Amino acid sequence: MTADGTATTDAPQAAPGIEELEAQERRLVLPRFTHDDAWELGCLLVETARERQAPVAVDIHRAGQQLFHAALPGSTPDNDAWIARKRRVVERYGSSSYLVGARFRAKGTTFEESSRLDPDRYAAHGGSFPIRVEGAGVIGAVTVSGLPQLEDHRMVVEALERFLARRR
Repeated sequence: MTADGTATTDAPQAAPGIEELEAQERRLVLPRFTHDDAWELGCLLVETARERQAPVAVDIHRAGQQLFHAALPGSTPDNDAWIARKRRVVERYGSSSYLVGARFRAKGTTFEESSRLDPDRYAAHGGSFPIRVEGAGVIGAVTVSGLPQLEDHRMVVEALERFLARRR
């Protein structure tokens, strides 16, 4: 109930469409991405997860090197396996793991059915987002695992938006 006595609803937000997901990727391009930037972005994600008591693991990779990793209370080793599988999708397709899955669903199929990739190594589930740098393209991925896939995706996008806003 609100202060005026009306009922509140916590209706789930609609999943973003392909156009919105593609717009996120066009918008979230960084001027650079250093080791220090990875630390700052990772800490921002950890801070957000702690505020929400989200049982997630956070990972940032650049050019094959892990620059940041944190496992918060409630996360499990399975989250690390999901991180690796979602990150491989970003590395292979150059798009967020959620967008890749959405593109397959829009074609009336699933990633697992049609990608011809080993589902033990690749997962087109939300939570991994490309780190795209101006003039360089996709150089890495930032990944969250532990929440439902859309919430993982939204947490990463929100953190990237806040991180990029600090750069302007």
